[in-house]
Amino acid sequence: MKNYNKLVRDKIPQIIEASGKKFETRAASKEEQAELLEKKLQEEVNEFIEDKNLEELADVMEVLFGLAKNLGYSEEDLVKERLEKREERGGFDEGVVLERVWV
Repeated sequence: MKNYNKLVRDKIPQIIEASGKKFETRAASKEEQAELLEKKLQEEVNEFIEDKNLEELADVMEVLFGLAKNLGYSEEDLVKERLEKREERGGFDEGVVLERVWV
């Protein structure tokens, strides 16, 4: 038996069941889910940094959508906010590095 005690995608129990293994799950409270999503975000970011592939980047995005939902926002709200901020402040397309500002 291996203990995980971590948030997993919704279909993982069905996938484990189909493999013939026994498992135990529980539903997290909204407050616990927020904490678990933050841990999951760190896990997925670390996996992306290590592997640098589209699949890991998509996992990061899925956790971000989960965090938004937990805060009461939709995926569309998050994407809209991103586009508004991009319009106002730009994206990261040009690789601009701010080195110093004189005051």
